[in-house]
Amino acid sequence: MADKILLEVVTPEKTVLSETVDIVVAPGEEGEFGALPNHIPFVSKLRVGELRFRIGATTRYVAIMGGYAEVLPDHVTILASAAEEAGEIDVIRAKAARERAERRLAEAKDRYEFAVAQAALQRAMARLRIAEKA
Repeated sequence: MADKILLEVVTPEKTVLSETVDIVVAPGEEGEFGALPNHIPFVSKLRVGELRFRIGATTRYVAIMGGYAEVLPDHVTILASAAEEAGEIDVIRAKAARERAERRLAEAKDRYEFAVAQAALQRAMARLRIAEKA
């Protein structure tokens, strides 16, 4: 397993995936980062976005709704508030969420309402972008 790294994606509800992979690329708060086997240990806050990983010639995608990543030489653990693999995303539900968020943005009466709507829009858009890659 020296040339592989274990990737685990965990939410409060379930383990989304546990796979031995070649590389992990995650949406860090300070920018995207990659982790290969024998990587130096670190912890990073995650933003809403795309987690991708490669197994051989196949790249798979997961929508991540923020959280934290712990990178160790042989293991990457993603602790996310929510996460969905590309093939599991309900596109109709994600489009409805995008439309609701866009309406809430247009109707926002203060900064708080605007920020909440903007965050919802980011989550919906991330899910739609990942679903397209399924």
